[in-house]
Amino acid sequence: MASSIEVSGLTKRYGAVAAVDDVSFSVDPGEVFVLVGPNGAGKTTTVEIIEGLRGADSGTARVLGLTPGSRALRARVGVMPQEGDLYSGIRTHEAVRLFASFYDEPLDPSALIEQLGLGEVRRTQYRRLSGGEKRRLSLALALIGRPEVAFLDEPTAGMDLEGRATTWAVIGELRARGTSVVLTTHLLDEAERVADRVAILHHGRLAAIGPLAELTAGRIREVEFTVASPIDEQELRETLGVDVQATRRDAYRIPGREPTPELIAAISTWLSARGVLLRRLEVGPRSLEDLYMEITQ
Repeated sequence: MASSIEVSGLTKRYGAVAAVDDVSFSVDPGEVFVLVGPNGAGKTTTVEIIEGLRGADSGTARVLGLTPGSRALRARVGVMPQEGDLYSGIRTHEAVRLFASFYDEPLDPSALIEQLGLGEVRRTQYRRLSGGEKRRLSLALALIGRPEVAFLDEPTAGMDLEGRATTWAVIGELRARGTSVVLTTHLLDEAERVADRVAILHHGRLAAIGPLAELTAGRIREVEFTVASPIDEQELRETLGVDVQATRRDAYRIPGREPTPELIAAISTWLSARGVLLRRLEVGPRSLEDLYMEITQ
């Protein structure tokens, strides 16, 4: 099966800074490929080169066997940019119908509007939409032409929980239809939820790539717990003889240590002696966030 996207040795420099530095990967039909990385890592630049919006200094990119940005490719690709804008007076349903007119066999505009939760604002002018509603509309415009490849740059930024859930469901439908999805996000839980493969970019270079299960396989399992009230983590650290890190005001983790019955019992005993209620304790494999932090920090 031929890949939908082939990227080889892609490089883009701005003066002395390599925004994209010798990046190579491929994306298969029906695959959700997620790019993550800190601000300035090269995610958007990489995607914009593949979309044909920027030129590369060196390396090659092919989409459906064609040159990015070529006329023959335009009707086969959907793009949801990180930032976009429309005429401020256009109404939601007018924008979707306008974009539908660009394609021979578009999706039904009314059905797509309802699917993306835009029914109540179908007659609302663009300037009056909330940030999350504008993102939903941008997603609709990217998908109205039944693309074979969809580029979604930070698709759920500014969306509420309902909007995020709707977007994830739509991505699942795209996968089932055989559409290749290239998605960038800062939300690691989003990457874990939707990705078939994850690529971590750091300083323009591809630092890790693969299915999430492979990227985290063999890594030490860790203990995470939450409590009813904050604790003295330094005291617990000294008592247990292990590192204890606060992840938020009432949540803690013990990195780099294999959980044992003795360790779990020691945590419970220490909390009980201080009258602190243990609300949740989890023992699981290291997450994408752990790997991400290792690479980026």
